[in-house]
Amino acid sequence: MWAYESVFYQIYPLGFSGAPFENDGITQPRILKVIDWIPHMKRLRTDAIYFSPVFESDTHGYNTRDYTKIDCRLGTNEDFKIVCKKLHESKIRVVLDGVFNHVGRGFYQFQDVIKHREKSPYLHWFHINLEENSYYNDGLWYEGWEGNYDLVRLNLKNEEVIEHILGSVDYWIEEFDIDGLRLDVAYCLDYDFVRRLRSFTDNKKKDFFLVGEMLHGDYNRMVNENMLHSATNYECYKGLYSSFNSMNMFEINHSLLRQFGPENWTLYKGKHLLSFVDNHDVTRIASILANEKHLPLIYALCFGIPGIPCVYYGSEWGAKALKSEGDPALRACYSEPVFNELSEYIAKLSVAKKNSEALNYGDFRSVLLTNKQCIFERKSQNERVLVAVNGDGESYYARFDAGCRMAIDLISGRNYEFAGGSELPPYSAFFWKAE
Repeated sequence: MWAYESVFYQIYPLGFSGAPFENDGITQPRILKVIDWIPHMKRLRTDAIYFSPVFESDTHGYNTRDYTKIDCRLGTNEDFKIVCKKLHESKIRVVLDGVFNHVGRGFYQFQDVIKHREKSPYLHWFHINLEENSYYNDGLWYEGWEGNYDLVRLNLKNEEVIEHILGSVDYWIEEFDIDGLRLDVAYCLDYDFVRRLRSFTDNKKKDFFLVGEMLHGDYNRMVNENMLHSATNYECYKGLYSSFNSMNMFEINHSLLRQFGPENWTLYKGKHLLSFVDNHDVTRIASILANEKHLPLIYALCFGIPGIPCVYYGSEWGAKALKSEGDPALRACYSEPVFNELSEYIAKLSVAKKNSEALNYGDFRSVLLTNKQCIFERKSQNERVLVAVNGDGESYYARFDAGCRMAIDLISGRNYEFAGGSELPPYSAFFWKAE
């Protein structure tokens, strides 16, 4: 699967392009701005892009009006087709947000139910009670997602709904040649529906990638050979920044051992979860970390642990934004990309990750652990890499058995010789490939 060897770049198109929050009905080809950023993505050495919602919606993209039409605020279907073609020509795969748990109030079929009630052919597309009233005084009640009534829950047990969604996915693959889907609130989706989707996409396009948004619990319930290929690793997301802010590397190490450790009971050994330090729903990492010198180090850990790294646009140069400022602040419009020292470092991590069998497929084993330092091994059939991080402002001499005498750091390209251990300079990280 191509995704397991990729580095993703996430863009939230409506914010990225400066589109108005409310759908004003005016068609503007804002999505073409992505083309101008392709050289930046290539310079970062990313080779897959995950677009947050691009289809016609009421406001923020997750309240879909039409699954077959690009949001007019972003342009036309032809505009997006051009973007996808340019991305593919640059060898960048395209993954779209599949928002299948709910739609917006502007969804045609829902509006038909409001208008025609029990006479609507779409009555059973949703969870409707005609004897009660809604928050919007529709004269009927419907189920909204987690109490948000601008997000109308679909009935994914209804065959017509399933066929409508699969037909839309078929159209996206045929029209835009997309390479995968990120399933919004995957933890809410009907399992049988996800199995249908997996079977459909497997037969439609080879190596079509499905990753689900999952927050808590056992990801195996959906990440398996019949459902999803991957899920968002929120457990390690929290462990990454918390370990640095509390200077307690035991926290992230505990999560990694639980998920990928050498013991037989570990949860996700051999699986490829989506790793990230921030995204469109959470505070940007530069605003979370208490010490800005930990910023490159948290990316080093993110790229070194088992998983598929995903970089959120703007964060690669240290952009800041707080969740408390509201979602639009997290989904900003930047006039042009910035490529600075942090960006250059992330590019080096991308090259190291993509060219390393051990970092893509290797097992995880903890080698050395203190509050401020950690070293762990990623070992595959043909390669062995030691990932070392020193989060302290002081040098640390790490005494450990490297299992080899010589190594090359995949980040810097420098050679290292071990003599019972190695010096870790202040605020440093290494990917030592055993020679």
